[in-house]
Amino acid sequence: MGATGTLKAVLFDRDGTLVVDVPYNGEPQLVQPMEGALEALQKVRRAGLATGVVSNQSGIARGLLSLDQVMAVNHRVEQLLGMFEVWKICPHGPEDGCDCRKPAPGMILDACSALGIEPSEAAYIGDIGSDMEAAGAAGALAVLVPTHVTRPEEIEAAGIVADDLGHAVDILLSMASETRATEDAPV
Repeated sequence: MGATGTLKAVLFDRDGTLVVDVPYNGEPQLVQPMEGALEALQKVRRAGLATGVVSNQSGIARGLLSLDQVMAVNHRVEQLLGMFEVWKICPHGPEDGCDCRKPAPGMILDACSALGIEPSEAAYIGDIGSDMEAAGAAGALAVLVPTHVTRPEEIEAAGIVADDLGHAVDILLSMASETRATEDAPV
C-alpha cells in the first residue's frame, strides 16, 4: 500500500465506476449500478474497510443540476449499493480553479481526513485519467477501471488497470493481504 502499509479505505468515483454514467443526472430513478458494483462493495465491507465516494458534479456550477438533485441521486446510490462512510462532491466547473475538482487532490484528501486516515491508507477506483491523477496527487493508490469513455492514453498512463470493479477490488484486497503477510512475517 502506501507509506503506512495498511489499506483502510477504498474510495470510488460515482459516475462510470459505481453507477452507469448518465450525464448531469438529477433523476434518482435513472441510477443503475454498474455490473458487479454491489458484490465488489460487499467484498470491501466484509474486509472491514471503509468506503467513500468522491465525485465531480460540475452540473451544479453549469446550472444543469441543483445540489438537492445531486443529493437525491447520491441517496439512491446508497439505497442500491449500501451506505458509504464518506461522500465528497465538487460542485465547481472546470474554469473555477478550485482545489477539489479532480484531477486536483482536494476531495480525496478531505475524504481521508473525514475518515481519520492518511491518504497512503486509501485507494481510489475510477474510470478516467483525472481520477488517477487526483489519487496520485493525494498520495492514494489508484486503480483504473476503463469504460468506453476512457482514452487509450489514460489506460497507458495508469499504474494499475482492472477489467471491472470486482477485479479492481480483488487486486486491492490481494495487495492488502500481501502487505499484511509481509508485515507479520518474523524477522
